[in-house]
Amino acid sequence: MAERLLSQLAHVEILTPVPEQSLAFYTDVLGLEVSGQDGQSVFLRGWGEWFHHSVQLTEAPQVGLGHIGWRAEGPEQLEQAVTRLEASGRAEGWHDGDQGHGRAFRYRSPAGEHLNEVFWDVNRYQPPADKAPTLPNRPQRYQPRGAAVRSLDHVTIASPNILEDVYWYRDTLGHRFTEYIVAEEMQDLVVFAMTSTVHLAHDMAIVLDHSGINERVNHVAFWVDQREELLRVAEVFLDADVPIEFGPGRHGMGEQDYLYVREPSGLRIELNAGGYRNFAPDWEPVRWLPSQGSNSIYRNIAMPETMMESFPAAETLAESKGASGLFNE
Repeated sequence: MAERLLSQLAHVEILTPVPEQSLAFYTDVLGLEVSGQDGQSVFLRGWGEWFHHSVQLTEAPQVGLGHIGWRAEGPEQLEQAVTRLEASGRAEGWHDGDQGHGRAFRYRSPAGEHLNEVFWDVNRYQPPADKAPTLPNRPQRYQPRGAAVRSLDHVTIASPNILEDVYWYRDTLGHRFTEYIVAEEMQDLVVFAMTSTVHLAHDMAIVLDHSGINERVNHVAFWVDQREELLRVAEVFLDADVPIEFGPGRHGMGEQDYLYVREPSGLRIELNAGGYRNFAPDWEPVRWLPSQGSNSIYRNIAMPETMMESFPAAETLAESKGASGLFNE
């Protein structure tokens, strides 16, 4: 079993060219809480999250992924992670902390070139008096709004070489390789894979991408407790005039219930519920064919082709313009 260096997926930075519309979606429709602002970034968190934020929403010329943040298992494990990252040749060095955490060590994956950071010191959420929790094991009072998502669940990135990235994350930082899909007609071609730093089936996934664009993201996912809540969320989206791209349904991989929509920037957002828990230290990656129900466990509906779109889209890069400064006023 690989040494445990990371404790969890802590946050993702989402880039948006329409900051006001995106912020309204995350707060009013998804139900995230605003926990801070700094320049062109707004920090957000789910009502059940103990840290300062799980989402950094940053104004940018085009939609995309700024970086992925991971918390180390402890200060010693952070030092070990830094040593391994420096030896891997993928290190970018130390980065000053923000409102949510202390200084972080940044690095990039080998194939997809995604920017990640790992840190230990965190700032915990301190609720105001009107949000003080009635239950001592919660960070705040439950005051549902919109989808009322409880927490960040996972991030799915794009890569031209899935296994190169998967093995690098596994061998360098101890991500567990849990499940993967191969193409029906080319079964030596891996088209999707999942890794995990926790007991879930995944907190990161990687989808095949031959666009030639680095650092692309396919979707960001949030969690609600139960399938019944996911069905309620579908009604929330419909009443908010947010089209549903795929779902509600259940994946075979991870056995999670799913629902996909797009936020105003075009970025795909997934809502998850359920899923299995995996504590096996000697788990072997599970291989799937699409025909076995990897995407839809009931095998009665095909995944829309639009689900393979990642961001930023190639056709939008040439049209990108400077940021408007809406978060900096």
